Amino acid sequence: MSTTVDLRSDTVTQPTRAMREAMMAAPLGDDVFGDDPSVQALQERIAAITGKEAALFMASGTQSNLCAMLAHCGRGDEYIVGQNAHTYRYEGGGAAVLGSIQPQPLAQNAVGQMQLADIEAAIKPDDPHFARTRLLCLENTWNGHPMPESYLDQATAAARAHGLATHLDGARVFNAAVAAGGDPYAAVRRIVDRFDSVSVCFSKGLGAPVGSALCGSRELVDRALRWRKMLGGGMRQSGLLAAAAHHALDHHVHRLADDHALAQRLAQGLAGIPGLSIRSAQTNIVFVDVADGRGPDLLAHLAQDGVLATGLIGLRFVTHLDVDAQGIDRTIASVRAFFARGDAAQPAGQASRPDVY
Repeated sequence: MSTTVDLRSDTVTQPTRAMREAMMAAPLGDDVFGDDPSVQALQERIAAITGKEAALFMASGTQSNLCAMLAHCGRGDEYIVGQNAHTYRYEGGGAAVLGSIQPQPLAQNAVGQMQLADIEAAIKPDDPHFARTRLLCLENTWNGHPMPESYLDQATAAARAHGLATHLDGARVFNAAVAAGGDPYAAVRRIVDRFDSVSVCFSKGLGAPVGSALCGSRELVDRALRWRKMLGGGMRQSGLLAAAAHHALDHHVHRLADDHALAQRLAQGLAGIPGLSIRSAQTNIVFVDVADGRGPDLLAHLAQDGVLATGLIGLRFVTHLDVDAQGIDRTIASVRAFFARGDAAQPAGQASRPDVY
């Protein structure tokens, strides 16, 4: 393990030795010509896991979500999305800028849910005055919260009743599946069955260095392939990266439970400290609110102790395969030392820019 405890995001993981060996052993081709066998094997596997007809390997979750929206919608169409959803807030406005697709952002509650009545009210009538409402986008997990399946049922049913397609930003859907208990592969299939398309990320909790996949119908994936090419996402011998993702599916899914346990360990270790409020520890993300504007000072103190976190909407700590119990205990000790010192109540400075994903 590194001497630095890096809890900024699960995107900071390094490929394991076994993953690197799998990458070096991968048979390769030219994926733009469609003949990279490692990419083909990954796409077939993740399509089977999600129960979709086809899948397309992408460079990033942002690219995968964008290609999904561009494949579902046309110019002058609209998608309904949460006000703080990643596809709306943190992906550069790509759907609007590149696809002329209008976002219709709606308010969300503390666990990321839009009110069903708000969703239905936002769907526009078929009238030339309005953008054409075509798509509902949801996200799972939401800031570490697995989205309740009852809510997914209701929201997607409401969309279908009005003729809308549905897309799931499933960047951490495997975390949601592991949290559900039982066979995580079966849980992923159950979660995404409700959706016309899903984006699955390999470079977060699963620990691959790069990559996501867009899964959906063959027709949708064929449209997305054209958009991926247009967006510069046609990678050549990308089987090196696909092999890492394939290794992650083989070896890093069940171990997500270890990340969840470490997040619980962190939350429990910070509980009861005056001036701290714990907001989430259901999967691998813990949010901590710090009273009296002391969050930036705490971040600086942690960094001096070799512990990295992010802060904007509270402090965020994310566990992953490169963090162990010793690192979590070191983090707890550093936070407690900060609040034990005499100057901890001094006003804080400017908050640091967060890693939003």
